[in-house]
Amino acid sequence: MRKNLIIIIAFLFVSVIFAQDRNQEEINQNPTLSREDDQNSKKSLREIAAEAKKDKEKKPPVTEYKIISKENDTTYLDTTLTIQKDYKFNYLRRDDFELLPIHNVGQTYNSLVKREEGLHLLPLFGARARHFNFMEVRDINYYHVPTPLTELYFKTTFEQGQQLDAFFTANTSPRINLSIAYKGVRSLGKYQHALTSTGNFRATLTYFTKNERYKMRSHFVSQDLLNEENGGLSEEGIDQYLGRGQFIADEDEFIDRGAISVNFEDAESILLGKRFYLDHQFALIKKTDSTSTGVSIGHIMDLTDKRFRYDQTAVAPDNLLGEAYVSGAISDDVALEDFSNQVFIDLTNTWLGQLKIIGGSSNYNYGYNTLLSQVDDAGVQTNITNRIKGDVFSVGGEYKNTYKRFSLFADGMTLVSGDFTGHYFNAGAGFSWYDKYQAQVKISSNSVAPNYNFLLYQSDYINYNWQNDFSNIETQKVQFNIKAKNIAEIEASYASIDQYTFFQKDANDIIRPTQFGQSIDLIKVKLTQGLTFWKLGLDNTVMYQNVQGGEQVYNVPEIITRNSLYFQDHFFKKNALFMQAGVTLKYFTAYNADAYDPVLSEFYVQNDQEIGGFPQVDIFFNAKVRQTRIFFKVENFGEAFSQNQEFSAPGYPTRDAVLRFGLVWNFFL
Repeated sequence: MRKNLIIIIAFLFVSVIFAQDRNQEEINQNPTLSREDDQNSKKSLREIAAEAKKDKEKKPPVTEYKIISKENDTTYLDTTLTIQKDYKFNYLRRDDFELLPIHNVGQTYNSLVKREEGLHLLPLFGARARHFNFMEVRDINYYHVPTPLTELYFKTTFEQGQQLDAFFTANTSPRINLSIAYKGVRSLGKYQHALTSTGNFRATLTYFTKNERYKMRSHFVSQDLLNEENGGLSEEGIDQYLGRGQFIADEDEFIDRGAISVNFEDAESILLGKRFYLDHQFALIKKTDSTSTGVSIGHIMDLTDKRFRYDQTAVAPDNLLGEAYVSGAISDDVALEDFSNQVFIDLTNTWLGQLKIIGGSSNYNYGYNTLLSQVDDAGVQTNITNRIKGDVFSVGGEYKNTYKRFSLFADGMTLVSGDFTGHYFNAGAGFSWYDKYQAQVKISSNSVAPNYNFLLYQSDYINYNWQNDFSNIETQKVQFNIKAKNIAEIEASYASIDQYTFFQKDANDIIRPTQFGQSIDLIKVKLTQGLTFWKLGLDNTVMYQNVQGGEQVYNVPEIITRNSLYFQDHFFKKNALFMQAGVTLKYFTAYNADAYDPVLSEFYVQNDQEIGGFPQVDIFFNAKVRQTRIFFKVENFGEAFSQNQEFSAPGYPTRDAVLRFGLVWNFFL
């Protein structure tokens, strides 16, 4: 990390020197500039101060601070305080309506709605339970700002730790933007051996030439996400947590959560990742006006390294994770190197729309540094390879067009050579009526291999070793979105999933990867509605899920609802303070939630223990002073009056009642 910071600082220094040299060159070419400086030096201090004050008052509007996504969707900095900002004020910094957090900040989440990983052609890296806070390419934004911009995020955690996300961006010239950010979290947690310590460093660079023929954007990301693993509460610990059993002398004995027994206290897992990304293009024919045609060629490079490590100082007691090949420390280490390139030609015409033709290649190398041979009960020897590596090539395209209030879009890619097969395809149409009403229909198809953890896994634990040749997961989906501004938004989808792949314990209580041989039909309907009357607001989010054909392997709650009732108003002179206070209730129907396995850092299917069916109530008080938003929240308020006995996953308690606070502060230089 220190080397990365040195590189960024050096780059900034070179940029400053370059800017100074350029300014000096302009002065040499324009002697009038130096004469103007001489005249300015003769001005009185009062005149200079008056001019500086006048310039200061001419602050650029907040809409000039642009945020640009990977797909070139542009928004601007939003310093308002809304109920949606409250939903996003968390460790992930996005709305976690579909997630259920484990008891400590920075740990994994159970999924109330199965996560859609985005369309891709190659298997994903395993340890998916550690990827909720892992920033992928789609999570990185680029910027264009008239003045330097800083954002600071801070929030308290659980016992001995804090959350901080610091961000800075500046345009060194109208054509060059730099940004640098670091998100760090450390939290001891209230249970034994539950420490989390995570860091996400990212830096971006955007550049385009004066004639705007060449455009480039790039980013570098380095991430380390460490979690101590305790295997969840032991059988004795569950009795202590629930206040039952022969070990309980007083029902208040284990209010101190650090006194509750866990399965082990000597393991930790860490996910490491580095990525360098470059996206640049050159206009062969520049589009000069709304009726002209533009032709560009471009190249995208993605160099990603990931590593996951599970360490334990001794074999887990009571044969909890099975026997091991070693008698001492457990050390499992797996890595992925992925080098991908895409080249494309982009044709843009006002009447025909935008057409992009893409060709790509990927070189992947996943695996371990050891070979393994196993002998089963019949004496048959099986060799498990240590590597999955090779090259694949792909072709595809994208299309977009807008005519008056209608829009069309489509994109797709398919693998044409290599050891893997796969494809994805999207197509849809949209309609917009004066930005008040929007409707969209979309169909998609995806065929991709399961993540690498299903295909190949090696461990010092004997039960955690396998090599599989699973079929691709096939998904077809139809989705409808209808949005009426200031009224409601409805998202509905129907998906059919074939060859669904999951982890599950077998008859010998051993976790194994499994592929479901039948089709799973999934219906989802989500309603989002925000109402305001006088100074009161009511925000409702409700989701309905129905699973047919895979009820025992695709476990999700049928109903999830979140309802917030709040009061908001301005106070003091010139409305200097904006205040918002209210209550949020979240509820989901009881269901057989997936259980968490610390060795794999994956969730697995179980059908023995239900969670849910209880309300979670948060009380919040938020305020805004200029560009600073301040948040206070009593989380899980209902558990403040009785001992919490709920779980987020089997063996992993949900969070107790706690008061947390923090802020988000934007300031402009």
